[in-house]
Amino acid sequence: MTVRAADRSRYDRATAHLDAPVAVVDLDAFDANAEDLVRRAGGKPIRVASKSVRCRALLERVLARPGFAGIMSFTLAESLWLARAGFDDVLLAYPSADRSAYAELAADPKLAAAVTVMVDDQAQLDLIDAARAGGGEEIRVCLELDTSLRMLGGRVRIGALRSPLRTPDQLAELARSVDRRPGFRLVGLMAYEGHVAGVGDSVAGRPLRSRAVRLMQAAARRELAVRRAEVVRAVRAVAPGLEFVNGGGTGSVQHTAAEAAVTEIAAGSGLYAPRLFDNYTSFTARPAALFAQPVVRRPGVGVVTVLGGGYPASGAAGTDRLPVPYLPEGLRYDPQEGPGEVQTPLLGTAADDLLIGDKVWFRHAKAGELCERFDELRLIEGDRITATVPTYRGEGLTFL
Repeated sequence: MTVRAADRSRYDRATAHLDAPVAVVDLDAFDANAEDLVRRAGGKPIRVASKSVRCRALLERVLARPGFAGIMSFTLAESLWLARAGFDDVLLAYPSADRSAYAELAADPKLAAAVTVMVDDQAQLDLIDAARAGGGEEIRVCLELDTSLRMLGGRVRIGALRSPLRTPDQLAELARSVDRRPGFRLVGLMAYEGHVAGVGDSVAGRPLRSRAVRLMQAAARRELAVRRAEVVRAVRAVAPGLEFVNGGGTGSVQHTAAEAAVTEIAAGSGLYAPRLFDNYTSFTARPAALFAQPVVRRPGVGVVTVLGGGYPASGAAGTDRLPVPYLPEGLRYDPQEGPGEVQTPLLGTAADDLLIGDKVWFRHAKAGELCERFDELRLIEGDRITATVPTYRGEGLTFL
């Protein structure tokens, strides 16, 4: 029996009393992935990206492990909710225009002490001040550095369109603005190299593309390491009490951790290990989060149809954003239909061994977005469900 076949057997036994659709997290795989992230971080703490988890119980579980400290959140409303729930170190990864949430933050000493907001523009500081509604608490601020790789004199850019701040002078200038402005305190610097951390460098069947990605990423790492160190020196000259410099992501943990200027690493997707993280040469994670759909039709030889399953991930549209049928092995989508909103035909010889009501297990393309489809996660240890925990959605919360 293959490892995957053994996993299917375990998951089917654990959920035999449950009807699909159902979502599970294999805690043995989750914990092993957490341990591997800590190993790759080489002693630097890992800040958990909540958008990749979206389950309070699992955030608590991983933060209880040595090597993890703090949360990187994705909206200000989520940040305040997490702080009220007892998480005392929450870094908002994206600028916000949520005026009511800023008013809450500025009026509550506990929230203001726990939450750090992201800024890359003077106008964002103006918005926060205008939203205070009389609240006088000091707002903790982090600046974001643009990490994109620029080539051919800037005519070619590789990397996400995030912060407009790229040079040491630009970061230092905004740092001085924060320092001079009453009601704000600069505590951190963040630089997320998504073109390294979030792009696989070993795509099956595409050796030339994979080699090109590896060459690009090596060049990006070299350029960013030099520039990030220069930026940190410039910002520390303005704010010597800077508390943290955050960088990295699941796909670049060990590389970013090797930079002396970086004090902590961000990661989250590596805990669930969705399909987009199969294509890396630098690490191998165990699939930990899966969902099952029930077989509801057998249209013909070598075909079954499952209920629903059309859960595409965010990002540029493409087949790599689709869930992948994972267990049993040997199933594939019908190219005429793909994964659908209400039904998904699956082709392959494995289909002939499936009966009406059987489960087909899928892996989502990205990590936490799966939790927007399910109210609960069934936590599996061995071949038993040991707990059922709510996702953000299950707690009645949808932040984006």
